[in-house]
Amino acid sequence: MSIKFNHLHLKARDPEQTADWYGRAFGLTVTEKVKRPAGDLFLMCKMTDGTTVVISGEKTGETLRPGDAGSHLGLEHFAVATEDFDRDLAHLKSLGASLLDGPFTTPTGIRIAFIKAPDDVRIELMYFPPGAS
Repeated sequence: MSIKFNHLHLKARDPEQTADWYGRAFGLTVTEKVKRPAGDLFLMCKMTDGTTVVISGEKTGETLRPGDAGSHLGLEHFAVATEDFDRDLAHLKSLGASLLDGPFTTPTGIRIAFIKAPDDVRIELMYFPPGAS
């Protein structure tokens, strides 16, 4: 069996506003916008590295529970790598992201911080110095 990552799906109170934030934060672009028969706005998006991100709202009759940017069971966060940790962390904070944990540096020099993004999504910002993995 051959498996490969296909997409990341974010549920949002306001999909267009969320897509705008991820566009300013990470260069995400909306490639398709559809109002589905289920009643939700469905946005197909691409990150600068080609990763597909889907952002959709509530379906008719659906009530979304609040997000949880804290540590929790299940899919806890997604991580993005940067080449300029301090600049990008400052940029994310300027967009309204709040710092949840860190920043800290591992013994191998990897820098890490966790932020809270719109809809209480937990994101890990990482910097890998040359030679670290």
